[in-house]
Amino acid sequence: HNPADPLFLYYAPHIAHEPLQVPEEYEKKFAFIDNKDRRIYHAMVNYLDGVVGEMVDLLKQKMMWNDTLLVVSSDNGGPIYVGGGANNYPLKGGKMTNFQGGVRVNAFVSGGFLPESRRGEVEDGYITLSDWYTTFCALAGVDPTDKKAAAANLPAVDGMDMWPLISGQSSASPRTEFPLNPGLISGDYKILVGDIAQNGFTGPQYPNNTSPEGITAGLECGYAGCLFNIKEDPEERHDLAASMPDKLHEMRGRMEAWDNTLFLPNRGLPDERACEQVIKNGNFYGPWLD
Repeated sequence: HNPADPLFLYYAPHIAHEPLQVPEEYEKKFAFIDNKDRRIYHAMVNYLDGVVGEMVDLLKQKMMWNDTLLVVSSDNGGPIYVGGGANNYPLKGGKMTNFQGGVRVNAFVSGGFLPESRRGEVEDGYITLSDWYTTFCALAGVDPTDKKAAAANLPAVDGMDMWPLISGQSSASPRTEFPLNPGLISGDYKILVGDIAQNGFTGPQYPNNTSPEGITAGLECGYAGCLFNIKEDPEERHDLAASMPDKLHEMRGRMEAWDNTLFLPNRGLPDERACEQVIKNGNFYGPWLD
């Protein structure tokens, strides 16, 4: 790559994901961890850390680091179910739930493009994955509007430009709420509806051999919903639905308004030919319809 040309690089590693596997030399680094799933998960994250470090070193060698904005973000909380190997302590729940352990994720921003005044700071304003697209478009001077989608009367892009917040130009995030499908976070509050799995807490060392079955309890929020103040109660220990019925009603209304904008087209039924094509491609997805 010519360093004089602008570069956008998206790297989506599969290493910190099932199946839990890693080169043996990395697993040996964590031999002091008794639980095999936890040991391998630690090793996978360590491997990923090394890969990111190699990319940073290459950018520095190419004299590109000073103009680089590096964004690292998970797409969901760690899996705490049996065989997952992760831990979201002290938050409740994990991947595949809408508890904070499933939706509040690890993320950081680095690179020479980040103003020095913001380096090493903690930002607690809301940022969602959909915001990165809009933020990158703004930095590149590109209109984020999906004009073809708009012409087809599809919902607009949900992302917001977070660069003023990240760079320190603004002290508050432009995002104050976002849907969880089902559920909603708005301001300091969260509403959850339906039956929520993984209603429990891990300890500092989890998984461990004293809890091989994982967290099996659930929370029945039903149609009316459960209400939490995630700023004052980030571990979601106190359901406020009974004591704050008006706020619960308000949150449910906002959640339903978001639900009305959900883009969920009919994608058809499962097709075995898709799996057959994966096998033909050497375990890679690809077109399978004529």
